[in-house]
Amino acid sequence: MSSLWRLNKYLYKYKGYLLLGILFTIISNIFVMIPAQLVRIAIDYVVESFSFYQMFEQGGGAENIRSAFLDFIFVFGTLILAMAFLRGFFLFLIRQTIIVMSRLIEYDLKNEIFEHYQKLPLSFYRKNSTGDLMARITEDVSRVRMYFGPALMYGINLIVLFPLVIGYMLTVNVPLTIYSLLPLPVLSISIYVVNNMINERSEKIQRSLSGLSTFVQESFSGIRVLKAFVREEDSSQNFEAVSEEYKDKSISLTKVQSLFFPLIMGLIGMSTIITVYVGGNQVIEGAIGYGVIAEFILYVNMLTWPVTSLGWVTSIIQRAAASQTRINEFLDEQNHIQSEENLTLDIEGAISFNHLSFVYPDSGIQAIKDISFSIAPGESLAIIGTTGSGKSTLANLLMRMYDSTSGDIFIDGKNIKAYDISHLRKNIGYVPQDVFLFSDTITNNIGFGLDEIPQEVVEQAAKDADVYQNIIDFPKGFNTKLGERGITLSGGQKQRVSIARAIAKDPAILLLDDCLSAVDTKTENVILNALKGIMEGRTSIIISHRVSSAKLADKIIVLDDGHLVEEGSHEVLMAQKGVYAELYEKQTSGEAMEE
Repeated sequence: MSSLWRLNKYLYKYKGYLLLGILFTIISNIFVMIPAQLVRIAIDYVVESFSFYQMFEQGGGAENIRSAFLDFIFVFGTLILAMAFLRGFFLFLIRQTIIVMSRLIEYDLKNEIFEHYQKLPLSFYRKNSTGDLMARITEDVSRVRMYFGPALMYGINLIVLFPLVIGYMLTVNVPLTIYSLLPLPVLSISIYVVNNMINERSEKIQRSLSGLSTFVQESFSGIRVLKAFVREEDSSQNFEAVSEEYKDKSISLTKVQSLFFPLIMGLIGMSTIITVYVGGNQVIEGAIGYGVIAEFILYVNMLTWPVTSLGWVTSIIQRAAASQTRINEFLDEQNHIQSEENLTLDIEGAISFNHLSFVYPDSGIQAIKDISFSIAPGESLAIIGTTGSGKSTLANLLMRMYDSTSGDIFIDGKNIKAYDISHLRKNIGYVPQDVFLFSDTITNNIGFGLDEIPQEVVEQAAKDADVYQNIIDFPKGFNTKLGERGITLSGGQKQRVSIARAIAKDPAILLLDDCLSAVDTKTENVILNALKGIMEGRTSIIISHRVSSAKLADKIIVLDDGHLVEEGSHEVLMAQKGVYAELYEKQTSGEAMEE
C-alpha cells in the first residue's frame, strides 16, 4: 500500500467528490435498511391481523376490517417502493461522485506520467522498451483507477453498511445475528482465493493474447517475405500453435470463473437456512415474531455483496499497488541533463568541441575518445566515418540528448550546459537518419517545430528543400494527410519534408545526421543541390558515411572508432592519401561500377 500513498494528493485535490460520495453512501444505506424494517412490521401485522380477521369473519364488520387491512398493506408497499427509488437515486449520485473522481484521477495521472516521459533523457528510452512505456501509461493506470473507483466505492459502502446493519441486528436479536453471519467470513475468503486465481489466469491470457497479436502483426507486415519464401503453411501452423495456447488458457480461466457464482449462491443459501432454522426455533419458543426472520434474511442478503466484494476489492488493491509500484519506478527516474544558467542568448553558431569523450551509460561502450575541433559561424562541416565510428553520438551530444563523460562543448564561447535546453534545441535544425513523420498533414509535419504555423513559412521551407512541387501535385496539396511514419511519401520525399521541417524554424545551426543514407545517388544529388541554398549563412554539420555528402562542406573531419583521425578540406585530405582518400576511392569506384 505504501506505493499508493503518494497518490493521496489526488484524493485531496478531489476531496469534494470524495466527501459527497461518502455522504451519499450513508444516505443510500439508510434507505436500504428501512425496507427490511417495514417488511418485518408488515409481516407481523399480517399475521396478527389475519388472526383478528378470523375472529370477526362471521360477523358483519369483516368487510371493513379487510378493507382497512388492504389499505395498510398498500401503504407499506408504497413506502418500500419509495425507499427503493430513493436508494437507486443515491446510488446514481455515488457513481457520479466516486467513479467520476476516479476518471479525473486517471486523466491527471496519465498526464503526469506522459509529461514526465517527455522530460526524461534519451538514455531512459534506450534501456526501456516502447511496449513497457505504453503498458505503464495504459494498463497500469487503468488498474490504479480501479482502486480509486470501484474498490474505493465498495470499500466505503462496506465500512458504512456493516456497522449500520450489524449494529441494528444486534439490538434486535444477538444469537440470531451471530448464527446468520457465520458463513459470511468463509464467503469473503473464498471469493478472495477464487479472484486471485482469476487474476492470475487473466494475466497469462493477456500475455498470450499479446504474443498472438504480435505474431499476426509481423505476419501481415512481412507478407511479401512469407510469400517470396513460400512459408505460408509454416506460418499457419505456428499461428495454430499460438492460438492453441491462448485457447487452453481461456478454458482454464472459464473453469475458475464457473466457481464464482455457485460459491456465492451456496453460501448465501447456507446463511438463509441457518437464519430460518434458528429463527424458527425462536418463533416456536415465542421469543420473536415471523417478521424478524424475514427481516434478517433481507439483512443477510444486504451484507452478501459487500462481503463478496471484500475479496474482490482486496485483489484490486493488490493489483493497483503492484501497478503503482511499476509507475513509481518511472516517475522516480530523474533527468540529470539540466541547464546550469538557463541562458537564452541569441546563437550565432560558433561551435567548439574540447577534448570530448563519451561512454554510453547503459552499455559502457566508449563512443567518443578525446575529440577536439571547432566550426566558425556560418561554416559548414562534414563528419565522415564508417558505421559505429561515433558520428551520431556527436549529434546527440551537441543537442544535449546526453552529456559528455569528459570534455566540453562550447557554442559562441559559452559552455553548452549553460544554455536553456529548450532554447538550445530550438536553435538547432535537426534532420535524423531515421526520418519520422507523424500521421498528420504535410503542413503540420513541416511546421512541427513552430508554436504557430504560418502557411507562407511552410511553403518557403518546402521550396528550399525542393519538395514544393511534389507536394502541390498531390490532390490535397499541403493538406494531404500522411500515413503512419509518412508511408504516403517516397523515401526521397520523406527526407526532403524532414529537411523542410528542420529549416522552417530558421535555426542558427543545421544538423544533418546521416539523413541521406537511405536514398539512392540520384535522389542524394537532388537533395544536396537543394541544401546549398539552405546552408548559406548558418552553421551546418553534415554527418554521413558517404564521402559524396562532404562536397558541400568547407571542412571535413574523419572519425574512426571514436577517434578523430583526419581533418581538413576535401583537397587537403585527398592529398594526404589517408582514410578519407581511401573511402573516397572505394565509394566513387563503386558508384562508377553501378552506373
